[in-house]
Amino acid sequence: METEVVNKNNVSVAVIHSDEHLITDVQSALDLIMSVKYETGCTNIALNKSAIVDDFFILSTCMAGEILQKFINYGVRFAIYGDFSRYTSKPLKDFMYESNRGKDIYFQPSVSRAVDKLSGYSKLKL
Repeated sequence: METEVVNKNNVSVAVIHSDEHLITDVQSALDLIMSVKYETGCTNIALNKSAIVDDFFILSTCMAGEILQKFINYGVRFAIYGDFSRYTSKPLKDFMYESNRGKDIYFQPSVSRAVDKLSGYSKLKL
């Protein structure tokens, strides 16, 4: 796991990249939240999609809802970055679209777009 703190628009974002699954269930998500908050002091986390178990992206498992609720409960804004084009589920695409319109959870194609969203930079450019 590689963690880099990026500062943009006076906001710190912990950008995490891992080739291994860091989020496999609710407990592992909580562990990640606490570790990142403790180690970096950041309440904004961007994580690559491949660090999350595939079941997360199957909405019928309810895993995404349970995990993302933990991020919100602990006051952490969260962005998942990567290529989502292989997912064809309309409910998942709708979920990602609505999440991107909110202020806490984002699904973005690149790390730079994830950081922009979490730092509020994308709102400034509009």
